[in-house]
Amino acid sequence: MVTHIVFWNLKDSTQKAVQGSEMKQRLESLVGVVPGLISAKVGLGFHGFDVCLVCTLESREALEIYQNHPAHLSVKEYVHSVIAQRVCCDFES
Repeated sequence: MVTHIVFWNLKDSTQKAVQGSEMKQRLESLVGVVPGLISAKVGLGFHGFDVCLVCTLESREALEIYQNHPAHLSVKEYVHSVIAQRVCCDFES
């Protein structure tokens, strides 16, 4: 089991509610689309970063599939258009 955690700060934090909600909808909708993606939960931060994603995947191989899956790449394009900063941590459990 792999946990994939990503934190983002938005370019315009005054748009956090709108852009964060859009990120949440797009990222969480990848469950059932990307093979090996077990869960995805997105929250809007109130201290620290603006948005956080926590995903659970079946394996490191599933993480690689997720990273390169066309549906994820489409979401990633939107995310990168609105963010200023990104930090990521992946770990196995």
